This record gives sequence, structure tokens and C-alpha cells, in this order.
Amino acid sequence: MKFIHLADLHIGKSVKDFSMIEDQKYILEQVLAVVEREGIDAALISGDVYDRTVPSEEAVRVVDDFIYRLSELSTKVLLISGNHDSDERLNFGSRLFAARGVYFCTKYDGSLYKQTFEDEFGPIHFYLLPFVKASQVKHFHPEEKIESYDQAVRVAIAKGNVDPKERNVILAHQFVAGKSGEVLLGGSEGPSVANVGLVDRIGCDCFDDFDYAALGHIHKAQQVGREEVRYAGTPLKYHADEVRDEKSMPIVTMGRKGDVRIELRPFKPLRDMRSLKGRLKQLLAAENIREPEDYIFVTLTDEDIISDAMSIFRQIYPNTMQIRYDNAHTQGIELADPSKIAEMRSFPELISDFYRQMYQQEISTEEMKLMERIAREAGILDATD
Repeated sequence: MKFIHLADLHIGKSVKDFSMIEDQKYILEQVLAVVEREGIDAALISGDVYDRTVPSEEAVRVVDDFIYRLSELSTKVLLISGNHDSDERLNFGSRLFAARGVYFCTKYDGSLYKQTFEDEFGPIHFYLLPFVKASQVKHFHPEEKIESYDQAVRVAIAKGNVDPKERNVILAHQFVAGKSGEVLLGGSEGPSVANVGLVDRIGCDCFDDFDYAALGHIHKAQQVGREEVRYAGTPLKYHADEVRDEKSMPIVTMGRKGDVRIELRPFKPLRDMRSLKGRLKQLLAAENIREPEDYIFVTLTDEDIISDAMSIFRQIYPNTMQIRYDNAHTQGIELADPSKIAEMRSFPELISDFYRQMYQQEISTEEMKLMERIAREAGILDATD
């Protein structure tokens, strides 16, 4: 059997107010082309199908079209919910979809969802574990000793009575760590993953009875512990920290028990996401301009703040997402003791610097007066200041 592993599609996502929907549709077309050309038997989607619990109408149409076209290609679809999804909304129509070979598991009900398919070597059991909290597992299994997130997931899996002698695959949307405890974050997961994940991580040995673990939740593609326990990562770059990442889709071919081959098929985005650093004139010199439609994060090293730098850049790179500065002034701020900054500089100076960094222009007198009035009401400034 041959299947693809997708995760963290985040359909409907915007980055710096740029809608990524066209870029996402472009990637999904590549997925469908691979499925049709290579006769893929199943598509595994490991959570965070949508970017929001209440997705836009357009995002719903994109997902609906994608799943329908997979079904038309006679490709089985196995899908779980992630922490960004609404389990109720994503579960809608799941019983009808099953008749077309589309299997959703979006709500944990105390059991480990199982779907079995046959190939020339016998049965392959697919287990679907949606994003689940320890409290949910405790609710369904009060008799079990559950004192950590790791224990909760182990209980959830144990209830599936997985036979390690059989061929088993699991879809899971969790924070999974290897023996070293380190997981490489993509940057676009959000602060909750980095912070809560340190507490709520689970060991990769949870999946020892599975021939392949199709993971979702972490946006950087990587194996965890062993090659067959793998995060697919996002199919697109969603953050400045991901500009050097290579986005790909695992294609897994499963033969007899123990025979698992993994190929990482690279994605070609509609627009790449890149970072540029240097002086404005240097970056916008004709000989240095390439792929102007790409998404661009800019770091200017000019010592002086350039008025309306964003508008200047967008004349050449219309999809410029952010401009920041790296010069003697900003380096001085970074080196300063944060607890002393407020003592060293006046409120208007701090606000002026912040405004220039955010909007690449000077704050007006009227805006400064408004900020000072709000600061007094909040108790940040004395009424006499």
C-alpha cells in the first residue's frame, strides 16, 4: 500500500494580513497530481485542517473540493482534527463520507478509532487519535492512573488493543519528543506550542507498536526518534523563521511487516517566502532583484529610519510582509538591560521608537497626545507629567 502524509494545512490562514488561500490551493493541486499520477491508495491528514475553529466559507470550499477530488480518484482519506479545528464542525457528515472512503475522527470518545484496509500482504490497521487533552482521557477512563499528558496518550493507545505483530499506522496530533527531548519548531506554531508543549509533550516510544506514525502539530518536517515516527510539517512557509525550511510531503510505501519506505516529495510554492537584509538602495538595485512576487521579510541596516520604506519596497516586491531594522540604534536597545530602558528614556522617546519600528514613519503630535492621555489613565504616567 502507498499513502501520503499531510498535516497542518491551516486552510484559510493569513500571514501578516496576506491571505494564503491561493498558495494553499496551488499546493493542493500538486498533491492531487501526485495522487493521480502515482496511484496513491490513501491520504492521511493529521490535523489542523483549518487555521481557525470557525473557518471562512472559502476555506470550507477549498477543503470540500480537495476531499471530493481525492474520493473521485478512489483514494481513501483518513483525517483527524487538530487543536486549531472545531471537532464538531469538522465531524459534520462523517458517517456519510465513510460510504465514499473518507474517514474522519475528530472527537475522542474513549476508544481508539480503527479502520482496516487490505493489500496483497494482508490487513493494514489505521488508528486515528485526534487532538486530545489529558482531562478527556481521564473522563472516559477514571479507573486509570493518569498524572501526565504522556500517561493519558499511552492509556488512549492501550485501549486500542494494538497487535504489534500486525501492520499498524497511527495518525496523531500531539507534541511528540524523541529520546533527547528536543523537537525543532517551525516558528508559526504560536507561543502556546512552545510553552505548553514543554509540559504536555509525550515520548515517541508511545508509538513503538506502529509501523508508521503520521504526526501533526509541529510545523517543521522531521522524524522523531526513528524515521517512521514523523511530522509532515506544513506544506507552506507561514513564518519568517521558516524561510530556510524545505517543505515536502512524505510518500510512504508499506510492504510486508517491517518493510516501510519513505520518500520526501518537495513542494513547489506559488510564491516562495524569503528574507532580505541590507541597505535599502542595495536591496532594490536592479541587479539584486529576483522573483518579485515572493513573500518578503526585510531587515534594513540603514542607520537612519527611511520614511515610507514599506511603500518603497512594495513598488518592487508587492508582497513585502514586514520591515524591521538592524542598526546601531536597535542593537543598542537589544544590549540594554530591559529593566533599565524605561529609566533611561522618556515615554515620548519610547513611543516614538516603537511607532517608527512598526509603521516606518514618525508619530504625529495628535497621536502622541492620545498615547500620553491613555498612559496617564492607565497609571503609567503621573497626571503631572
